[in-house]
Amino acid sequence: MFNGAEIREIRKQKQLTLQTLAVKTGLSTSLLSQIERGLVDPTVGTFWKICNALDVPINHFFRKSVDEDPVIRRDQHKVIHLPDSHVKYHVLTPLQQGKIEFLLVEIEPGETLEPELVSHSGEECGYILQGELKVLLDDREYHLYEGDSLGFVSTKPHRFINPSRNISISIWARAT
Repeated sequence: MFNGAEIREIRKQKQLTLQTLAVKTGLSTSLLSQIERGLVDPTVGTFWKICNALDVPINHFFRKSVDEDPVIRRDQHKVIHLPDSHVKYHVLTPLQQGKIEFLLVEIEPGETLEPELVSHSGEECGYILQGELKVLLDDREYHLYEGDSLGFVSTKPHRFINPSRNISISIWARAT
């Protein structure tokens, strides 16, 4: 599902060394090397850090070819589900070269293994379709329920948590 060699290719295209990428992400060169060689799958937070440092949207790694139909049928969504993660990202964006990322996010009940907040360029807006979602945003906490929405500048550190016993489903748009 995940191809670390593509990270290496993008890193080299951008003329970045492993050491430079390590500094930009705050990750070790050893971990980045293992991810690039496919020996280790990144956590969601690590994946976001790499995407941010390489200045590529998360859906870049799950793109359709340019010649394909611009419609994504419900059974054709690309799903990003990293190992040991409570989160599934369904890529809903048919225009892969655009400036908007459109995701359906499913979060299983419980804490994620990665407690740190993430930040990246752009802004995002989300709408809760089902369940609850706790959003840690900078130094504030927002508890959202079905029908609630939230928007913020993505450079503010943030994290999503499902505090309930049921699955949380939300739709998020991120503009770069």
